[in-house]
Amino acid sequence: MKKENNDKHGSLISISESEDSYSAMITAKFLAAESGFSETSQVLISTVVSELATNILRYAGNGIIVLKALNDGKEMGIEIQAIDKGPGIKNVEDAFRDNYTTSPNSLGLGLPSLKRIMDEYSVETGNNSGTIITARKWNKKNGTQLSL
Repeated sequence: MKKENNDKHGSLISISESEDSYSAMITAKFLAAESGFSETSQVLISTVVSELATNILRYAGNGIIVLKALNDGKEMGIEIQAIDKGPGIKNVEDAFRDNYTTSPNSLGLGLPSLKRIMDEYSVETGNNSGTIITARKWNKKNGTQLSL
């Protein structure tokens, strides 16, 4: 497992082996708990981190996950960033479609679940120039839970 870097800007977890995915998941669950998310929401957020880390390993070989607590003055939240220098995503629209995969060992459910679980997401990618996926989830103060 690689060293984790925590500072006021968030937690940076290097992803280069499967054990790093676990470290990223635990860090995400802890940060979500600190941001007031319910236990169910914490698990769903950590699942998104697991899916992103798995994609980093599967398609790029290595990369980083950056986790940040958010506070916009009205709501607290969490930001997840997955960054790699892999081949890029050829068709982003397809990649977020249920059951679409370019890997024989995948069900094609990771990115579609990110889309359902998180409130906001963006993708920066290019042919052989890597990928940056940024996703945010806000903890609504009115008590609403994550819905799928």
